[in-house]
Amino acid sequence: MELMTIIYILSFIIFGLVIYSVMQLKLAGLNVKDFWSFIEANQVLDKLYAFSKKYKKMSAQEQIIFLMEAEKVFNAFDKVPKIIWEEEYNKYEDVLDTYKDIKVLRWASSN
Repeated sequence: MELMTIIYILSFIIFGLVIYSVMQLKLAGLNVKDFWSFIEANQVLDKLYAFSKKYKKMSAQEQIIFLMEAEKVFNAFDKVPKIIWEEEYNKYEDVLDTYKDIKVLRWASSN
């Protein structure tokens, strides 16, 4: 009996914390889906950052994959206020610079 009471109380507390988190996201002007995509994009950003250091050694197919993944990250980051991801700004800038360099290289090679 006591175990069931403890389980109900803990379930209620967890449910309350989830509702509180969602309300905080709504008050910040964010959708839960946008925030979740930002979290996933943040993980991808770390991987792209590692690849951005060696973009000159990438094959054409790797460059295309890098460009597509970078565009997804940029879209996710655009939906979230910059104050949330200011710690990741340097990584974001490096990936953006690499993105621009690859675009220019691909444009120059196509002409």
